[in-house]
Amino acid sequence: MLIRIPDRNQPAPGEITDRAVYDDRRRFLKGMGALALAGTAGGWLPAAEAGRKLEGVRRTAYRTDEKLTEHRHATGYNNFYEFGTGKDDPARYAHTLRTSPWSVQVDGEVNKPGRYPLETLIKGLALEERIYRMRCVEAWSMVIPWVGVPLAAVIRRLQPNSHARFVEFTTLHDPTQMPGQRSGFFGTGLRWPYVEGLRLDEAMHPLTILAVGLYGETLPNQNGAPLRLVVPWKYGFKGIKSIVRIRFARSQPESSWMHSAPGEYGFYANVNPEVDHPRWSQAFERRIGEGTVLSPRRRTLPFNGYAEQVAHLYRGMDLRRFY
Repeated sequence: MLIRIPDRNQPAPGEITDRAVYDDRRRFLKGMGALALAGTAGGWLPAAEAGRKLEGVRRTAYRTDEKLTEHRHATGYNNFYEFGTGKDDPARYAHTLRTSPWSVQVDGEVNKPGRYPLETLIKGLALEERIYRMRCVEAWSMVIPWVGVPLAAVIRRLQPNSHARFVEFTTLHDPTQMPGQRSGFFGTGLRWPYVEGLRLDEAMHPLTILAVGLYGETLPNQNGAPLRLVVPWKYGFKGIKSIVRIRFARSQPESSWMHSAPGEYGFYANVNPEVDHPRWSQAFERRIGEGTVLSPRRRTLPFNGYAEQVAHLYRGMDLRRFY
């Protein structure tokens, strides 16, 4: 902040602040500004360590009466192949990921391209808690209280142009931080970096969020810190983690799993219990934390139980062909 001083009160030469002190003060004020900015996003800072409580999180009507998955299961049983293919590999190896500073490149068919610091990307957007059922293509599921912002709100401020029909997301590619991206480390056959995409109307749907936390705390690295996509009516592999790029496109992007296994993983990835995976049934699921692998399974719901909210997006489409 600049303060205008009337001429009659001009300081004497001995009262002029030393330049080094002045520069230190500027750095201090800049830091205070960052703290104030964080307050507009529910007290969250991208530099916050995993597990830090998020302040000012707003509860929403996006909830379920189902029992929450225990925190230890949601953070200890994950798919994040950048850190290995075992379910406990992400929790074991993801401590190597540096989540601050973090920025997101925005480009393509958009009026406001650029590289946005994460705190700028969500500036002024209230953090919301959304309790969603999550279903993995491997036939297991969880119920997780996510904390994030509506993706639609972020998209509106970026202003995609009239040619934008799809949104493509890209995960960080850095084998020094992500050992699963190294040759010979628990090979997955995936092409790096990991890429996923949505139709623009899917991305703008009120259920779709960019998550920065879960269970009221900042995201652990193994869950996709510091920014991940959550689309609850789709299989889990659509929930791309550690996002560093958002591109608005005219044509449908090729996702990583479409490239590596097109016969098994399609672009839409809508939960459809009537369409089996080539290697297993999708009609049932096992809720993680409920008993053992021998416990009774749950019947999988169309669109993971969100059909009333999203089925209209696919009216007239052959959901066996567009899987």
